[in-house]
Amino acid sequence: MTEIDLSAVRVVNLPISGPSVLACGAWLKNTVCLSHGNRAYLSAVIGDLSSVEARKKMDAVVAEMCLQLDIEPEIIAHDLHPEFYSTMFARNFAASQCKPVIAVQHHHAHIAAVCAEHGVTEPVVGLALDGVGLGSDLSPWGGELLYVDDSGFQRIGHLAELPLPGGDRAAQEPWRMAAAVLARAGRGGEIEKRFPAQLAAPSVAAMLQKDIHCPRTTSMGRLFDAAAGLLGVNMVQAHEAQAAIALQQLAEQYGPEEALKNGYLITEDNTLDFFPLLSYLASYQSVKRNVARAASQFHATLTTGLAEWVLQAVRRYRITRVAMGGGCFHNRVLLQELIKKLKNSASGNVLSIYTARRIPPDDSAVALGQAWIAIQKRRG
Repeated sequence: MTEIDLSAVRVVNLPISGPSVLACGAWLKNTVCLSHGNRAYLSAVIGDLSSVEARKKMDAVVAEMCLQLDIEPEIIAHDLHPEFYSTMFARNFAASQCKPVIAVQHHHAHIAAVCAEHGVTEPVVGLALDGVGLGSDLSPWGGELLYVDDSGFQRIGHLAELPLPGGDRAAQEPWRMAAAVLARAGRGGEIEKRFPAQLAAPSVAAMLQKDIHCPRTTSMGRLFDAAAGLLGVNMVQAHEAQAAIALQQLAEQYGPEEALKNGYLITEDNTLDFFPLLSYLASYQSVKRNVARAASQFHATLTTGLAEWVLQAVRRYRITRVAMGGGCFHNRVLLQELIKKLKNSASGNVLSIYTARRIPPDDSAVALGQAWIAIQKRRG
């Protein structure tokens, strides 16, 4: 077996010591993490576990890290999703070694990774924004407001749900998410005309009308896809986050813009609903306006709504620490504008805002978060 290059392993000094943990990471951008004492060792990115090659590489990386670092894991941690290869690997590994396993919710792990990197042990309000992760209610989450402490997490809010017409297929085809917005707006009859190049448009319109094959998601990634589809920026993605990246680039080209007035609402059950913004974008393309300006306005409205949502939670829970993680925070406009609005608020002078620094905010950080949660649970 070829030895892995330990220079590619990132070392994170943890604020407390705990049992040795093997954390097996996520499905996309998979990494694995080994902890020993107050140090966590995070592998380089192995890849997406859809391929046999990536799965074999994950097997080899775990074996080599345990060997080279001379660590025998006491606890095995994995994602909540039962069908991930990383989950199945973790369970098999634990069974073969007679070790306990801990299942960790995906967005909890995102926030925990940021806390681990910054050495935060106090409770935080966590804002997790990404494409998808299995929620504790077994539905696809992706826009989550969490209360996180050393005992676990509470889901204290989420983005309004959107249908995924055709299920996972909608994550590759932003026009489907745009169609879901049109259907919610009572404009389902426009779907075929709006997307004439999409052969599946009639069946998607029927799915939405009959509410079949349309699981719900709270994903911020799919919200970006919906906006890109409505503006005609991207209809079918050639690679992950293509639509969101295109929107970010357009917003950067245009420059700052004011948020749409009344572009969102926060419901009594603390759901953040951007449907007014999406409804506005649904009519934007038809009048041939500046799409870059719309992309900038989209970002401004998102960050305004998110900032208000987070600040309400900060006041409600009397917490001065906010941690933000998930792949959507690769978006510089989203991240920088949100931090600016939080810091410019009345509470900004007492807020500590933690974001990914050395470790990326995306799924490559999930293994670190899983390890940190497992350490805290065992110590508790």
